[in-house]
Amino acid sequence: MSAPNVTVVHACLRGGTGGSPTAVVLEDDPTGPPPGADERYRTAVAQGTSHAVYIRHADDATELRFFTAEGELPACGHGTVAALALLAARYGGAWPYRTTLRAGGRVFAGRAERDGELITAAFDPGPVELREPTAEERASVLPTLGLGPDETGSDVRIAGVGRERILVPVPHRGVLAALRPDLDGLRAACDRFGLLGAYVYSEPSPEGAIAARMFAPSIGVPEDIANANSTACLAAHLAGRGVHRIAVDMGDALGSQATITAAAGPDLHVELGGIARVPTGQDHRISSDRKV
Repeated sequence: MSAPNVTVVHACLRGGTGGSPTAVVLEDDPTGPPPGADERYRTAVAQGTSHAVYIRHADDATELRFFTAEGELPACGHGTVAALALLAARYGGAWPYRTTLRAGGRVFAGRAERDGELITAAFDPGPVELREPTAEERASVLPTLGLGPDETGSDVRIAGVGRERILVPVPHRGVLAALRPDLDGLRAACDRFGLLGAYVYSEPSPEGAIAARMFAPSIGVPEDIANANSTACLAAHLAGRGVHRIAVDMGDALGSQATITAAAGPDLHVELGGIARVPTGQDHRISSDRKV
């Protein structure tokens, strides 16, 4: 595709503004030749975004594939929010919009609701796996964040939905805002253990309000404006402490405020949500009889 149909969707807005700009490519002709890998990797960089999501229609589900400048990812939560918002804007003749998606080897449901010019999307990110970090993982990763063992406590976890990452609690938002990680050191540590990155979060308020920052230099994203799948991992972890609904603020350090919501039941089933804005003029540009 020499001129891909790219729409930049702002996903996981806070108060209707900010969010993570995400390049969404709708491959309109599923029988045509797909773009090459190099072209997919370049899409996010060319659009000035951290991630790109490619949408390809099939009879049974709509396939999503996610890319950064460093390569392909098995899953991307804010990319899924962006894709759902664009699909709903293009094809959603009736609300709520519902569709079946395929990504990372799994098939799952997605839905979207319209609220004025904004679209709220939600989906099941899949099962979350949680484990204790090894002593070697802790000793390698935490110093690159500028955190000592006494600054994080014992609640550090390794969590995976698609790929493992480390979840690191800090006492409050002030500690979070002051972080200046050694990104080269963090990348080396994450590469060593096969981790996606480090998701550092403040202790939740009684209402489940949290702030977080996600550092992922191993995938070419020094800091992510919004990382929804890591939020799903955190929701599953906190459900074990009796916190079942959270709203996580991200992106403040990057000047683009974002919020991701997540709910986890006793069985650790998680639903992720985010609000997105699709550029004006994208609504219903394609006939709604396309199978999605």
